[in-house]
Amino acid sequence: MVVELSTHRTLLIAILVLFIGKFINRRVPFFRNYDIPEPVTGGLFASIVLGLLHAVEGVDVVFDTTLRDSLLLAFFTSLGLSAKLDTLVQGGRTLVIFLGLLILALLFQNTVGVTIASLLGLDPLIGLISGSVSLSGGHGTAIVWAPVFEKYGITNAMELGTVCATFGLVLGGFTGGPLAERLIRINRLKSSSKEHITIGSRYNEEHEPIDAENTLLALFTLVLAMVAGATSARWLVSMGIQIPEFVGCLFAGILVTNLIPKVFRKQQWSSTVPSLAVISDVCLGLFLAMSLMSMQLWTLASMAGPLFILLMVQTCLMLTFTWFVVYRLLGRDFDAAVMSSGMVGIGLGATPNAMANMTAVTQHYGASPKAFIVVPLAGAFFIDIVNSVVIRLFIDLLA
Repeated sequence: MVVELSTHRTLLIAILVLFIGKFINRRVPFFRNYDIPEPVTGGLFASIVLGLLHAVEGVDVVFDTTLRDSLLLAFFTSLGLSAKLDTLVQGGRTLVIFLGLLILALLFQNTVGVTIASLLGLDPLIGLISGSVSLSGGHGTAIVWAPVFEKYGITNAMELGTVCATFGLVLGGFTGGPLAERLIRINRLKSSSKEHITIGSRYNEEHEPIDAENTLLALFTLVLAMVAGATSARWLVSMGIQIPEFVGCLFAGILVTNLIPKVFRKQQWSSTVPSLAVISDVCLGLFLAMSLMSMQLWTLASMAGPLFILLMVQTCLMLTFTWFVVYRLLGRDFDAAVMSSGMVGIGLGATPNAMANMTAVTQHYGASPKAFIVVPLAGAFFIDIVNSVVIRLFIDLLA
């Protein structure tokens, strides 16, 4: 039996799932101590419950996730609104290094995936699917590239890509935070920033008052930048320049937050008030809750042994690469540890996964403005472009 839920009911359940994640993280010290994002905790709990419902009663719940795209746009817009020009300038060199490491990770993922697949007697293209196609690329990239792989004889490319992306989403959320937590504790790192954290609020701080005027201002600037960014992205697409809407929203937010204050000098700008951080937290939390509770975990049961081995090797590779290479080259400081959790999130899941990991870490240990500039810029804008080039390169070499 299939139960289809409307947009409003889906939103209601997503909010409940987010509350469940917060409740579990408060009650179970392991999740908070190791910086597991609350939406990941709640979303995985919900998907397990729905998986049991499918197995025991044969009931499949189908959610209407129409709002999910808007939540993603709002979240990336809020990130742009939090990006001050001086922070962007400071993060320039780090952005180049992070992007270089991300490209290296994509090449490693695909090389290892193809090698392990060949050793296991699988088509090397399956190794490519279990690499940057589904892990760094996520569900969207896996679905987009599936028809290409089908032309080369991988008839179940979409199913394979979806399973790998689902696995990566879960593992990326459950390993990025603990890795950063370990780096921070071993190296006794501390945040050097006195700013309010970019998303949400810290666990151990008193909540700052949020008044209606500041919240309304934050909402107005967010929606203004979101509309401008989405419209600009659509216009560029019509001109033949392919750019995701959320990238347009990110850059529109950056433009708005750095130009408008020069015009309205007496008005406290929304990037300096906690209301914008709360809006960011809610949008990201609901987006991830909707994504994770919509997962059909029973599809993971169909994974063959070789595919499971492939994914476990990829997970170990990403954690090892991040621990020994990424953290060191990014500076071995607190920002580097936070960005390391973001690298794991991007490398195994997707950019929202990276942001959730970094949010959990900063809520525990303090702000890292540089991390919240570098990682979304690399993950939102450059990753899709670079990954497409890398995937095409490997297909041409293997096909």
